[in-house]
Amino acid sequence: MNSPENRRWWIAAAAVIMQLCLGTVYAWSIFKKPMMASHGWSETVTQGAFMIYAVMFAVSVAAGGALVDRKGPRLVGFIGAVLFGSGLILAGYANEVQSIPLLYVAYGLIAGLGGGFGYVTPVTTLIRWFPDKRGLVTGLAVMGYGLGSFVMGNVGPSLILSLGVARVFFLWGAASLLLVSGAMLFLHNPPPGWTPAGTGPDLPGDILPAPSFTFSQAVRTRRFWLLWGMLFIVAGAGLGLISQLSPMAQDVMISGLSGEPARKSIDAIAIASGGIVAVAALFNGAGRLLWAWLSDALGRWRVFAILFSTQAAGYLLLAQSTHIVVFSVAAFYLMACYGGGLACMPAFAADEFGHTHIGKIYGVIFSACALGGIAGPFMLAFIKETTGSFTTALQIEALFLAAAFFLALSFRRSRQKEILPVGVDAR
Repeated sequence: MNSPENRRWWIAAAAVIMQLCLGTVYAWSIFKKPMMASHGWSETVTQGAFMIYAVMFAVSVAAGGALVDRKGPRLVGFIGAVLFGSGLILAGYANEVQSIPLLYVAYGLIAGLGGGFGYVTPVTTLIRWFPDKRGLVTGLAVMGYGLGSFVMGNVGPSLILSLGVARVFFLWGAASLLLVSGAMLFLHNPPPGWTPAGTGPDLPGDILPAPSFTFSQAVRTRRFWLLWGMLFIVAGAGLGLISQLSPMAQDVMISGLSGEPARKSIDAIAIASGGIVAVAALFNGAGRLLWAWLSDALGRWRVFAILFSTQAAGYLLLAQSTHIVVFSVAAFYLMACYGGGLACMPAFAADEFGHTHIGKIYGVIFSACALGGIAGPFMLAFIKETTGSFTTALQIEALFLAAAFFLALSFRRSRQKEILPVGVDAR
């Protein structure tokens, strides 16, 4: 473990553990109904805690990324661990005293800030340690985040039934505080000037180490906003589908039934749709690793072109699906693509703008996820409420993804034309 070559793989393992713990927040839905039943809170009021979490998470990814660049990963990771764990513990107390404002502060504000700090720290650290395998290792870390909800979704319901919501929050917070803090101790930046064996001209041209841009230089390039727009479309389409996957699956299954058999099958259909959601979470996690790994070999813009073109076709297929098997296969693939797009973006940003200021640069690009996470779910819910069907919304998503395909195609031309930082020779 003493050599940097060995040490960086221990750092990668620690990053996966951190992300698994932090990703458990996306199993929020298993807590919602028990809290509503116990405290008499409405669905909209209860969901407010998670909405606040999502906004604070995106904000703190940007702020935490800038802080990692200046102070290093351990300080930011420790702050994230303390905020995330203590926020969950305080959320347990909010359930004990039945206070929704306290839940908003605890889960939404405090845990949301900690989650964003914790998320961005290992991602930016791994980018610096793995210039030769950026896609693979960031895919590993972000895969951990995607699989966290699968773990909590499977163990959480039985714990809630036996211990109650408040105690599960207490356990969840304490375990997260210990595990994230412990994993954070492994994180540090590589020695100045260190590069891994194999880094150099033998790497594919699209992932050669980039000259380092400052944030102000990066934000003035067309490529920065192309990446922002691509991530916005990835997040809007993926989070929109996630937000409505269970109702969509139930609609498809119910459409194949009629009369009394349909009414008798409602409970079974609800259970089956939950299984589809669980399997989709696995594809979400696996897609993060697979597509990120492929991006190291094929180049990032090519992978995004493949993702966008096949997703456009997938959403059109989803809009026309009348059989649950066809629907499920399409949904699983789309979830793998959504996860892959998120996993490739940190490496993509580092390829284009270097790693020196990647925390702040990627953090601001990540703000696209916050807006996409609002726009995508809102569009699907509004169109479904207006038309009574998801079909039109899915067709619109397909159009956006087709447009994003052309953004990816134009990316390489933009890279060749734009001016590099002062004092850096063009490649």
